[in-house]
Amino acid sequence: MKEIFVKDVVNICNGKLLYGNENEVLGNFARDTREIKEGDTYIAFKGEKHDGNLMYDDALKNGAKVCILQESSVENIIKKEEIKEKYNSASIIIVENTVKALQQIASYKRSLYDIPVIGITGSVGKTSTKDIIASVIAKKYNVLKTQGNYNNQIGMPFTVLGLKDHNAAVIEMGMNQKGEISNLTKIAKPTVAVITNVGTAHIGNLGSRENILKAKLEILEGLQENGTLVINNDNDMLHNWYEANKNNNFKIVTFGMENESDIMPYDISLREDGSTYKIGIDGKTYNVNISVGGNHFVLNSLCAIAIGRLFNIRMEDILDGIANFELTKRRMQVEKNSDGVTIINDCYNANYDSMKAAIEYLGKINSNKKIAVLGGMLELGEFSKELHEKVGEEVVKNNIDILIAVGELAKDIANKAINEGISKEKVYMCEKNSEAIETIRKIAKSGDAILLKASNGLNFQEIFNEICK
Repeated sequence: MKEIFVKDVVNICNGKLLYGNENEVLGNFARDTREIKEGDTYIAFKGEKHDGNLMYDDALKNGAKVCILQESSVENIIKKEEIKEKYNSASIIIVENTVKALQQIASYKRSLYDIPVIGITGSVGKTSTKDIIASVIAKKYNVLKTQGNYNNQIGMPFTVLGLKDHNAAVIEMGMNQKGEISNLTKIAKPTVAVITNVGTAHIGNLGSRENILKAKLEILEGLQENGTLVINNDNDMLHNWYEANKNNNFKIVTFGMENESDIMPYDISLREDGSTYKIGIDGKTYNVNISVGGNHFVLNSLCAIAIGRLFNIRMEDILDGIANFELTKRRMQVEKNSDGVTIINDCYNANYDSMKAAIEYLGKINSNKKIAVLGGMLELGEFSKELHEKVGEEVVKNNIDILIAVGELAKDIANKAINEGISKEKVYMCEKNSEAIETIRKIAKSGDAILLKASNGLNFQEIFNEICK
């Protein structure tokens, strides 16, 4: 494990050691005083309603060995004599901005490791693609991978700081504004960059899919020399970009089901509980089995094959990694409750592309009634009404039996679905999650299938927790 010392942080961040030992080694990083373990490093952040810098005393009480605090929050509060008396072995570092400091420390930590790093971005499917790639890469390497959705300006640096005795990393990069991927990729310094697709997520902030493409391509700014870009060649924006840029100086590997690509399947069989297909590699034919249903997971597996091949992993091991990968919770998590109702929990986040994929999956399930419980999609700006109405069209197109629309934004989904032909009696408009829960309890019977899908801010996990009992 490559160690970081207090003096390194002071130097990297142009910080000030208020009290402590400059040769102290920083332990695991934590941002929540309730999760501090003995020997950890506490780094505090100031939010809109809560200032973690003011909780340094709790962090030290719980065993933190080092605290990194923001000067503007604590400059007139901390007294060295008090720290010395209460926590003799503690070290307190003061920096101008703790978010920037976190990123600087993570960038330094990454520079200590000469290892392959796969950086993943895209409008949809980053987390599930990360999961399946990490499962494949783990056949050859000790892999660090992004946990949950730790993919933003704070979460991703925390992931990098988790590097210990790993010899590979799979790191997810999210964004909702121009320039954010640029910042993250320069921290992660990927040797392989993956773009899963370019859709409509955050289009309200970025203004157009063309601008979303530019934002995703920022990942190339941190791509290491002789690095490789892996892209979904079925995505229209990426396909057009590839055709115009395939003779660039860096290597590009493509995967797809429709457009001619480096990695392509045939004899595809889609089932509700998984998919199978064949693929030809080096003159041999292989059978690929995926334990999660849906076209998008076929694409995810093709990406994993492309990555596995780049790292010379045996095809048999690649296939095993695909067959046995574990999906992060709340991403197409399929459960059956005590009443015999199948519940598809895909409620972590939502945009038009992921809504469409989830509704298509529900439409293909063998069930009595197909019930879509849909909430709003956030950060769509002026495109909100149009994209919610397109979701309503997908509900009708995929023969969904019952639509439960939750919240103000979802009314556009419901109204469009009614206009497209679904019976009004089959559409329920609910203002709150509690109303949706009661509606589900009244209409769902054994043998039915329910999809839960909405942006994370609507807390559909609350619905899942209640109906999954």
